Amino acid sequence: MTIKTGVLAACIVLIGSISLAQGPAKPDPKDIQAVVQGANDFAVDLYVRLSAEKPGNLFFSPASIGTALAMTYSGAAGETAKEMARTLHYPLAADKLGPVYSALINTWNHPTESGRSQDKRAAFELIVANRLWGGKNFGFKTGFLALVKQNYGASVGELDFTKTDKSCRIINDWVAQQTKDKIKNLITKEALNERTRLVLTNAIYFKSSWAAKFDEADTRDVPFKLTSRLSVDVPMMIQQENFGYMENDDLQLLELSFNGYALSMVVLLPKPGREADAQKSLTSASLDQWLKALKPSLVKVTLPKFKFSGEFMLADTLKAMGMADAFTNGADFSGMTEKEQLFISQVIHKAFVDVDENGTEAAAATAVTMVAPTAALVRPNPKVFNADHPFVFLIRHNSTGQILFMGRLANPKG
Repeated sequence: MTIKTGVLAACIVLIGSISLAQGPAKPDPKDIQAVVQGANDFAVDLYVRLSAEKPGNLFFSPASIGTALAMTYSGAAGETAKEMARTLHYPLAADKLGPVYSALINTWNHPTESGRSQDKRAAFELIVANRLWGGKNFGFKTGFLALVKQNYGASVGELDFTKTDKSCRIINDWVAQQTKDKIKNLITKEALNERTRLVLTNAIYFKSSWAAKFDEADTRDVPFKLTSRLSVDVPMMIQQENFGYMENDDLQLLELSFNGYALSMVVLLPKPGREADAQKSLTSASLDQWLKALKPSLVKVTLPKFKFSGEFMLADTLKAMGMADAFTNGADFSGMTEKEQLFISQVIHKAFVDVDENGTEAAAATAVTMVAPTAALVRPNPKVFNADHPFVFLIRHNSTGQILFMGRLANPKG
């Protein structure tokens, strides 16, 4: 059977009052490249920060967080905008960043296959959606609303935030609908109050099977080493196939393509005894070098099945990373409104990942023919990639190179 992988995330940014106090232009390809590089820089920065703050399993969508905050950046000015740009690695001003995000979102939502799959049906599902929720009768600048609508496809729903139960239900229902009911109850009514003026939401949904299938009959329970002394038996999937592969003194990298070849999962597996060195060497620059060094190789893969979710309150994390001004009374979001002075009160993020054997898809059958059996006979012994201990993994959009999801598996059983 093929392995179906579903990953989902949703991010929300709440803008709270401190008290009464034409289609997008076509962006330059160099600007797109710069924005993607900045997004990946932020992804690794945030991973390093969260991995130090939170032990155990970790999973989040830097693309979701970055997109929601990019909408917020559209209304920022002064020192607030400068701090957001530095922390989130936005290389462009808001008026130029928006069209790039528009192009990226359009690419994510309308993927094209590489032509290697003979099945022309949808190879996978990838949906990115944005939505604004504004306070009833609040005076947002028409220019700001037009900008986020034009560049991010985010229309505005009007809510009475004094009715917290109803407002919470409406927002959560929208998020659940966009993520096929995998992200529920993103916010609680305690997150909203009479001072809330704007809620910005982003949701990302992705589901696919592997391009090269694992055989369910080969899956067996194998010890997963939680530490050097402690292990737990987990179902391990096994196959030998041609995959993108590289290794150095500290780690091995494996690229597993999804059906359609537009996206792939990259697993970063530290070599035994080199865990600390591998973690220390993980930077955006080193990751970029490692990804460029991937080469097709015959690899015998052992990979655990796993499923877990992550939930984060990111305000303190983002402050520590350098985006403090946006959360203070002195925040400058004058691009949104001049009626009141606004600041960010919360950044809430939930994500879910599921890697398991869920069934078969016709599209996957054609992908298995990529490697002729005779080719393996003349190759040297296969590389061995045995993911029987904690590892980092990410899911990237291949044509743009952007990291959509990133995480760490410390324990397949949670």
